[in-house]
Amino acid sequence: MSAASSARTPRAPLKILTCEAARPMAEAVARSLDTSLVRGRETWFASGEGKFIIEDNVRGDDLYIFQAPVAPGDPRSVYDRFVMLLHAVEAAALSDADHITAVVPYYPGARQDKRKGRTREGISAGLFARCLQEAGASRVLCVDIHNEAIGGMFDPSRCRLENVSVTARFARWLRKSGLCGDTVASPDLGGMERARDYAAALSLDLVGLSKERDYSRPNTVVGSTLIGDVQGRSVMVVDDMVDTGGSVVAAVDELKRRGARDVTVACIHPLMSGPAWERLGALRARAEAEGWRFRLVGTSAVHHDTAPSWYEEYRIEPLLAVVLDHINRRGSVTGAQLEEDIESLV
Repeated sequence: MSAASSARTPRAPLKILTCEAARPMAEAVARSLDTSLVRGRETWFASGEGKFIIEDNVRGDDLYIFQAPVAPGDPRSVYDRFVMLLHAVEAAALSDADHITAVVPYYPGARQDKRKGRTREGISAGLFARCLQEAGASRVLCVDIHNEAIGGMFDPSRCRLENVSVTARFARWLRKSGLCGDTVASPDLGGMERARDYAAALSLDLVGLSKERDYSRPNTVVGSTLIGDVQGRSVMVVDDMVDTGGSVVAAVDELKRRGARDVTVACIHPLMSGPAWERLGALRARAEAEGWRFRLVGTSAVHHDTAPSWYEEYRIEPLLAVVLDHINRRGSVTGAQLEEDIESLV
């Protein structure tokens, strides 16, 4: 880390603990910080119940607990993994850790942040916030959360949301890797502000797509309508997540119909649920058959061990390592100093 960063006195010894699904990410962050993981283990019983046991002393520590709510290849559900995170947070609180930060790059329930006109449904984003703070978390750290207003669902006197943006660094990596094309597109009108940020960072043109959903069926996109001109252009569609891939297919269909030359889809959270790989694999096969290029790019916020060769991943672990160090030393998690310290690790 830089001299300016290291000059600040740590608020307490920095320690990293992980739930099993997030172990690869936690280990990478620990290596960047030249530390080892606190020993801990999950126990699952035949009934489906579980508990978390911390095997090292964490009394008085600044403890960061990693969990991957979406973990491809893990047989347990998002809800199983979230409850195990609660077990780990409570175990840390009962073990007298001074500061407890839950590190969940993808915040579960982030798209369930309001009732959307329906009155008899819960607001899961708020429910999860209350669960985390009741378990004993004093901070929840996520990456490019779907709606920053979720921060208001926490009681700031007890727990705060730290939303870390990787957009600027991701955009620069996309340019360096030759993946950004010459035009940025948003897959829907709600994502235009995000797409505008990428377009500004990369000095590219911006177009938008209006997504038409069938709300009688979850994860169903009927089609997209383009707002702008992409004739002969190489387009990068940017979104915060790709879930089942329906929006991507609809967006690419419309872009190609309107004359786009090539299409790259870039997202922070590649959830890739259900039929996503099959749908995008078919899109890739279509591109090869028709003589144009389709690529998918994501970050390690959701890591895929068995992703196909046409998928590219941007690693966010160096950024997370610096953010943890800055929080531990009461520093800023934005701005030039953060960027300088990240560069020293990469």
